[in-house]
Amino acid sequence: MATEEENIQALSQAVMTEARGEAEQALTEAKRKAEEIRSKSQDQAAAERARILENANTEAARVQKQTIAAAHLKARTLQLERREKILVRVFEKARLQLPDVQNNGEYKGIAISLLKEALSHLGSDAAVIQADAKARVAFTSEVLNSISKETGMKLELGETLKQGLGVVVQTPDGHRRYDNTLETRMGRLQDSLRNPVHHLLMGEPL
Repeated sequence: MATEEENIQALSQAVMTEARGEAEQALTEAKRKAEEIRSKSQDQAAAERARILENANTEAARVQKQTIAAAHLKARTLQLERREKILVRVFEKARLQLPDVQNNGEYKGIAISLLKEALSHLGSDAAVIQADAKARVAFTSEVLNSISKETGMKLELGETLKQGLGVVVQTPDGHRRYDNTLETRMGRLQDSLRNPVHHLLMGEPL
């Protein structure tokens, strides 16, 4: 029969064994949970890295697209500016050649056509005519009487134009006026001629 001391010793060992088992189990559980946390953290970190990378790629693609669009816009702007400078030079050169029209043997007919067109735009039963010196020579009493009968308008030859080639007509009270000088006509035509002239300059078909 075991003594009391032996029983205490055995019981103590049993308690220690159980305690160690529980400690080992707790340690194993703690390690398992720590591994789960570490693994979860790694997964979260990987997901976060993937999200950051995706956002970075999206932003890079957006910036690249904007850069390309800006480059195209700049190129187009430069092209249009170059085209406009060329066209301005073309029209300026054409304006410098306008006085040569007066030396054309057909200028008398041109002046009469400019007058008739101006009168049709004026929309009045009477008009005062201003014209350049050479156009005035074409507007003889006979010519003005003929146009007056044709249009039903009372015509009066006014002062010589100080600037411009062609004619300017206005109502006697000066309330309405129509400028049909060659310079003004070219200005009105400039926008409509812009594309055709550009195509000609580029050697393209109209």
